[in-house]
Amino acid sequence: MAEEKATLRSVGRPRSVDAAPASLALLLNLVRTGAATTRQELERRSELGRAVVADRLATMIELGLLKEGELGQATGGRAPRQMQFRQDAGSLLVSAIDQSSIALGIADLNGQLLVEHHEAAPIEAGPEVILDRLTTIFDWLLKETEKPAPWGIGLALPGPIEKPPTDFETVPVLQTVQSWQGFPFLERLSMRFGVPIFARSGVQTMTMGEAKAGGGRGLSDIIYIKLGRSISAGLISEGRLHRGAQGAAGMIGHSRVGEDLLEAVAGADAIAREGMAAAQDGRSSYLAQTLGRQGELSVVDIGHAAQLGDLFCLELLGLCGRMVGEALAPLTNLVNPALIVVGGVVAESGGDSLLAGIREAVYRQSHPMVSRDLQIVRSQMGASSGLVGAAQVVVEELFAPHTLQGWIGLGSPLRHPDFQKRLERMTASAAAKAAPPAGRVAP
Repeated sequence: MAEEKATLRSVGRPRSVDAAPASLALLLNLVRTGAATTRQELERRSELGRAVVADRLATMIELGLLKEGELGQATGGRAPRQMQFRQDAGSLLVSAIDQSSIALGIADLNGQLLVEHHEAAPIEAGPEVILDRLTTIFDWLLKETEKPAPWGIGLALPGPIEKPPTDFETVPVLQTVQSWQGFPFLERLSMRFGVPIFARSGVQTMTMGEAKAGGGRGLSDIIYIKLGRSISAGLISEGRLHRGAQGAAGMIGHSRVGEDLLEAVAGADAIAREGMAAAQDGRSSYLAQTLGRQGELSVVDIGHAAQLGDLFCLELLGLCGRMVGEALAPLTNLVNPALIVVGGVVAESGGDSLLAGIREAVYRQSHPMVSRDLQIVRSQMGASSGLVGAAQVVVEELFAPHTLQGWIGLGSPLRHPDFQKRLERMTASAAAKAAPPAGRVAP
């Protein structure tokens, strides 16, 4: 019996130096997430002894990861001192690259977006041009805001990002833009700032952004669908982003509607093409006038026409909404979300007729229990959702328990042994590519 009691008392209580990283990581994440902030709460939640908690907190205060905050509420004795995470110990650089624009920002270590910048930048300009622009703006933002040195970069890209092996040492595989194949975009960005880089598809970061700070805040099951030139979806199930086996989950635009792919009949290009035909054959006098004035039409013009009551545009956007809803309904029945958020340029331009079409199809084709409390709303975050989600990706990666244990005793993820190995390999590879072939002298 005594032996059994001794075993119970030792649950979760490290007794060796080897266990220090695990206990440090556990306590830091409890404070960082707000799950426990006083010494008493930390002892109870971690099942660590008082002496161990005191030692670990002192270590993290010395490392600059925690600080003592205000007094908490007293419960019969002396008021306890709150521990606070030093979210200003470092910063995170984030960027969302789309087909025709880039967004950049700086976030703190809690993933809170502090500053953001948006500008037009066509992806067809090439990786060298985009990389140069990103580094220039990141340097400018860091200088102007005087934020602390970055600890990591979060990047959102159009199309799926293949999952790397599950270690801190590997750069994600960039296969999203065909014209960028073979260009070491992620490696050069990582080396330029000397920090680890984490990439996801744009729709996945937007999904995380909506869950963190948008309509999905506080919900554990949501679907985000991005309607643009391509159509894709992101899924958070039971509080976790679903990426799929290769990282390509959510390619709903490749679903078939009749004989065609969904994005071929309901994407931004398809809508603009239908609007152009209507302008040319007289089905929409408003679009005909716009075409004559501008020489071209976009989905934004069609959305504006619908808002002004153009019958053709109202019907076109309603039809596109119903086609999107028909593709969404099976996914809705499968995962039973509490919320569907619709974003992207088509959603921003399409107005109420598009959203009504989506709702009609989803509610009509979903099981009554699934659709009973389901909300379908338009995103209010716009392009900021991708930046917020990219910051959240970096936070989750840097503070994942297995990663955190590798660097917490060193005070910064930049000193993580696996990242140092990655940086050395990237530097050596870049030097080898820059060196002249054997037997030749560089000019």
